[in-house]
Amino acid sequence: MSGLNKGVGKVEVTLKWDPSPAGAPAHDLDIVAGVYTEDAPYGPPAYLVHFDSRSPDGTITLHRDSRTGQGFGYDEAMTLELTRLATRYARVVVGVAIQQSGGRLTFGQVAGRGVRVREGYTDLLNDDLSSVADATAATVVEFVRDGAEGWTFRPLPHAFDTDPGDFGAVMGERRV
Repeated sequence: MSGLNKGVGKVEVTLKWDPSPAGAPAHDLDIVAGVYTEDAPYGPPAYLVHFDSRSPDGTITLHRDSRTGQGFGYDEAMTLELTRLATRYARVVVGVAIQQSGGRLTFGQVAGRGVRVREGYTDLLNDDLSSVADATAATVVEFVRDGAEGWTFRPLPHAFDTDPGDFGAVMGERRV
């Protein structure tokens, strides 16, 4: 990176999907962020941020959480203030998981799904999750600390066939 490009600083990850058909159990998709230390960038996460938690230092916040997909446009939104993260954190992985309370449900079975990563008014990523259609959870993007230059952004589409509880433990593992 050049001195004029300071990398990614503050991003918003948003998620949308259509409600389930009438009479069917509600579709509940969730944004999950895993934060990894410099000592273990592919090890277990130092902490997770999702519908039932927030980052200890307030740098990652879930602003909207939908249990049904009913809403206008994007139903869930998470803000990541990467430049405020302590220097011991070297990597942040963001993914999406489907709650499986109504039986096994994959992304391909959820209509109108989509995830967007945006910095300010610039879209860094728009994905309809079709590349992971047979999955129940998937990573979407990773942010890696790049020394004094800030954070780099990289799409990270990877499918998982797991429930949300197990997804948090494996989402940041090294991919071969």
